[in-house]
Amino acid sequence: MSKLDKDEVIANFTAAYQAANGKEPQVEAKGGWYSVDGGKNVRLAALVDMTAELSGGAAPAEEAAPAKKAAPKKAAPKKAKAAAPVASTSNGPTVVSAGDGMKPGDLWKNRLESSGQKCTLPSGI
Repeated sequence: MSKLDKDEVIANFTAAYQAANGKEPQVEAKGGWYSVDGGKNVRLAALVDMTAELSGGAAPAEEAAPAKKAAPKKAAPKKAKAAAPVASTSNGPTVVSAGDGMKPGDLWKNRLESSGQKCTLPSGI
């Protein structure tokens, strides 16, 4: 990333803005952020992009880089519908992704039984 000279960038932006809108912009600088005519605060690099848009050309960083052609998108493979619910196992209880599912009390009971320690269910279950 190249260093941007703020005075040069603001001068270029002011010239492009004045050519496009016929009036001089109000550029307020505060802590590295710049506000144009009381609008949204932007960084200095965004002012470079705005200058390029106002002047009708590409940004200087984009002009130096060679243009790359986008590769054509490949069609995504279609997913087949599962005929039966698929069960996945983890360190805890078996969870079924389709169907009635597991109630919170049953979940805690299975988790505590599988821990191998003498535990009791939480209150209310």
